[in-house]
Amino acid sequence: MKSTDIRITQAQVYFLPVTMRVPLKFGPETVTSTVCLRTQVTVEDRNGRSATGWGETPLSVSWVWPSTLAVAERARRMEAFSIQLASRLVQSGLVGHPMEIGQDFIHGPLAETLAAANVAAGGPEMPYLGSLVAFSAFDIAVHDAYGNLLGRDIYETYNAEFMNRDLSAFLEPEAGSNVSFAGRYPADYLVKQAPKVLPVWHLVGGVDALETADLTGSEPKDEHPLLLADWIQRDGLKCLKVKLRGTDAAWDYERMVRVGRIGLENGVKWLSADFNCTVKDPAYVNDITDRLLADEPELYARTLYVEQPFPYDLEAHQIDVRSVSARKPLFLDESAHDWEFVRLGRRLGWSGVALKTCKTQTGALLSLCWAKAHGMPLMVQDLTNPMLAIIPHVRLAAHAGTIQGVECNAMQFYPDASVVEEKIHPGLYRRRGGVVDFSTLSGSGFGYRVEEIGRELPAPAVA
Repeated sequence: MKSTDIRITQAQVYFLPVTMRVPLKFGPETVTSTVCLRTQVTVEDRNGRSATGWGETPLSVSWVWPSTLAVAERARRMEAFSIQLASRLVQSGLVGHPMEIGQDFIHGPLAETLAAANVAAGGPEMPYLGSLVAFSAFDIAVHDAYGNLLGRDIYETYNAEFMNRDLSAFLEPEAGSNVSFAGRYPADYLVKQAPKVLPVWHLVGGVDALETADLTGSEPKDEHPLLLADWIQRDGLKCLKVKLRGTDAAWDYERMVRVGRIGLENGVKWLSADFNCTVKDPAYVNDITDRLLADEPELYARTLYVEQPFPYDLEAHQIDVRSVSARKPLFLDESAHDWEFVRLGRRLGWSGVALKTCKTQTGALLSLCWAKAHGMPLMVQDLTNPMLAIIPHVRLAAHAGTIQGVECNAMQFYPDASVVEEKIHPGLYRRRGGVVDFSTLSGSGFGYRVEEIGRELPAPAVA
């Protein structure tokens, strides 16, 4: 027990709808709008001192919950579930450091709340990933509140001074390895002098216009680019992530080649391929990468990694993927719910892990620690995070030590959603010179500077 241990005394929920400037294709679905879940959490320490913190994430139902169920129904159920979580988190009575509260909630009340919600709905079950995304906004807020209570940057608290349990209470090393988590804390695996500027990845969506011939006439008429080359030149981009179908090999190959050639002509250095869980057979990916190597060796060399081609339910689809990772580094994304799935992925031949704060700050840090201890490289991937949501996202990337920067694409799909926050953090919400600059983040918690931002919020949702 430490005097700095906290408990949650209040949690509020806000829903912030966002309309996309251009559609974003997620696997088989095309998304035109989303709702961001913002939470405010109040915590109290053992001496009765209190503070508040903020968390936010898009409730990206097409990503977290692939289903034939209508998008509106999936969104409604995720919003209702988020309201239930607010009550359950306060009722849980959990006490400790945010890492301890987060882990204990995930392995107890979160699973129970999800099971009860699915029974009550009586329809298709919301997956575990959906519950993690909803809880992530609360978990992030608890971390922020803890830092605010102490007057410390939250990344200064992931150590023995503030945590009651070392990593051996959370993680198990791979059998037969020489890894031990005894006496070690998240701080031992984090970048000590984290950068304030990172190379930034641009997402090339499956319905994005690459060249003039791709324009339909329905595009928005504003000051933002439409064509890929214009994006690259305006933002100084060096890294492009290419969304692929995973069900049409000829289209996927042509897309990689078209994007790659436009990129190389405009100074891009790195590519990645994202199949969004739609591939069933490793041969599908291998054939595309082998053809790139034979016919487009420069594009093959510039492809830094391949992201999550296979179904995200890793336990149900235990595919041996070593043939893929022998060709290019293969990164878990949707499958990497927590460190135990990272362990399973490593056993199946996956190379590395793409972390996301939308799976909770607690879970992302634990997966980071397990992966680094076992020699797995890291990336930090976006969920098209606007407003406050982008801040914990870039801070995780800075402290993780990724293989190449961070993905940030909210400025592509809803660039005007964050105009209020941009006034305080101009380098974060506009990509310039191929980077995001978040040196304006400062103060306690995640360094949001919420009071200075002054965004007007709707009335909180009521259970």
